[in-house]
Amino acid sequence: LPAGNAAAGGRVLSLAAPASGSLMARIACCLLFALLAGCAGFVPQPGPGPEPPTARHAPLTLPFIAVGDTQEHHASGFPVHDNDGAVDAYVEVAQRPPEQLLFGRRLLEWALRSNPDMPFLHLGDVMDLSCRSEAERMARIFRSAPAEGAILPGNHDGLMFGIYAYSLLAATLDVDARKWNHACRRGAAADDDRHRSDREAFSKRDFISLYLAEQSQRSPAKAGLAAPPAQGRQTLSWRNPDERAFLSAIEAQVLDGFDYADSFVAQRLRLPRAPAATRDTIIIGLDTNQAGRLVSLWDAIMGRSPGSMGHINPDQIRAVTPWVEEAVAHGDIVIFAGHHNWRSLGLPSRVLLRVLMQRLEHPLVYLSAHTHRGFWALHRALDRRPLLELNVSSLSDWPIAYRRISFAYDEEAKSLLVRGELMPRGDRPTRSDADLLAAWEKEACAAAAVPIDRMRTEDIALVQLQRASRGSLLEWLVEFFAPVCEACEEPLYRHAQAYQDELLQTILQVDADLGREAHQLHTLTLPTWCRRQDFTICVRTLLNERAETFAGQVELFRRKAALVALFNDHLDDLDAQRARAYMSCRAVLAARADFEATPADRNNDRGEDKRRAEQFFRTEASVGME
Repeated sequence: LPAGNAAAGGRVLSLAAPASGSLMARIACCLLFALLAGCAGFVPQPGPGPEPPTARHAPLTLPFIAVGDTQEHHASGFPVHDNDGAVDAYVEVAQRPPEQLLFGRRLLEWALRSNPDMPFLHLGDVMDLSCRSEAERMARIFRSAPAEGAILPGNHDGLMFGIYAYSLLAATLDVDARKWNHACRRGAAADDDRHRSDREAFSKRDFISLYLAEQSQRSPAKAGLAAPPAQGRQTLSWRNPDERAFLSAIEAQVLDGFDYADSFVAQRLRLPRAPAATRDTIIIGLDTNQAGRLVSLWDAIMGRSPGSMGHINPDQIRAVTPWVEEAVAHGDIVIFAGHHNWRSLGLPSRVLLRVLMQRLEHPLVYLSAHTHRGFWALHRALDRRPLLELNVSSLSDWPIAYRRISFAYDEEAKSLLVRGELMPRGDRPTRSDADLLAAWEKEACAAAAVPIDRMRTEDIALVQLQRASRGSLLEWLVEFFAPVCEACEEPLYRHAQAYQDELLQTILQVDADLGREAHQLHTLTLPTWCRRQDFTICVRTLLNERAETFAGQVELFRRKAALVALFNDHLDDLDAQRARAYMSCRAVLAARADFEATPADRNNDRGEDKRRAEQFFRTEASVGME
């Protein structure tokens, strides 16, 4: 299989399973080197022009929060080649800084709690590897959100690393499905019965089922909504009896077997009206990840990673068409949204959407994520009407940001205005990366009550340590294509151990920075091999331990991973404002430090100059009918 694309939201490397036969090995090797050879030069997308001074846009909606690409990552299962640190040395963000794994999910929590009166829309990639543990951690964040919200599936939400559409039902015959499941086992310990099930990997069907179950249980009540059965082809068509509700309707289809990645969940969202608005504004949230067997095969043939490109099948278009027809009949405004940015949607999907959009008699807007950089773009292909796209940046890679969005309409000019305020913000709108970082420091870092220079020094040192311990690509390739043997796996476990060491060092910093009362790490029941030692002594002893054999390397890694998993679970229980602020601040500072340490030609076009060329710092734009 070909390599993925971090710039398009895929977690870069997609050299899949150990290939059978030298031909597949050669193909995979050539594809990897093709990726590493670099991409075409950056060409900014055409963007919207300046706002006309005569525009008279009347507010249509109250604001809502739009976030994307949280990519909660599990790293304490069995190590896998696809996320090995050696790859990160050549294709950035294959392995993020340890602070992101331990604290990154708190950025989503911070954004939602900072805007308690606004509904939210998560534009996908809640998870990264797509493990049950990742889903459970993020579910806790969504349950604690003060306002209603909706989540659109991303390519990482049900596919391994956003790339592989494996069949979990065939796990006993499919080596790669077992690999996915093993990689998701928390602690990876041989005697860990609690997390040694065959359901630790989290498929697209699992994602949709959990999401529907969570929505059905969340207040306000959603009469008639329920999760589908665990097996078999199921179609769900639900309408909220409360016509004024934010989540007003769902159309879903879940499949299992080898076709589970063709499942979809589409959602109709009604935005809260502005006080003087006379019509509703509806968001049709699409599932752009119908990456089934045929799609995955075609993407592979075309040299793309399944998941990096978005796909919408005709069955989903048919399911949402009545919502468009209803909006036309009522005179409502329809906004489209999906995880993949417009240019990352396959051509057939864009054609299907353009045909559907032709039914509307107002300007067209599309909201997206996936790129991790954010932009405004104006697309004119496939139709006479332009399509305005607002792409939100991620909460996992710099620029760490989200948007506060509302809509307004000029009836006479037939012009639709999108206000997309870049968040967080200080006293004035954010106009640079320095402004964005300062806004995070003012909001989160100040509330942590830890000297910011201290946290910044810690994060820069950890990022440098993580980047220095990544290993070599040649070593990784030899290991990947070598015959199956214990010694061949040694570098993989060595690199994985280095990452666990960095995670444990981060935990020691939490102890030093926050103090016992704030983090309560000293109250945890540690594994028996800690011999009733204080947790700091156990961690330092483990960090100083060395293994002389491969079996010893594996055993030592498993103990470190088990301790990391224990600490990571505990962090979810910390709800004090100071602890939440500290974790949010450190995740931001680490992402910024990692970005600054990445050469400009390898940051997936996330440089400030390139984002400025695509109007990243712009806060509003309008689109008309021509």
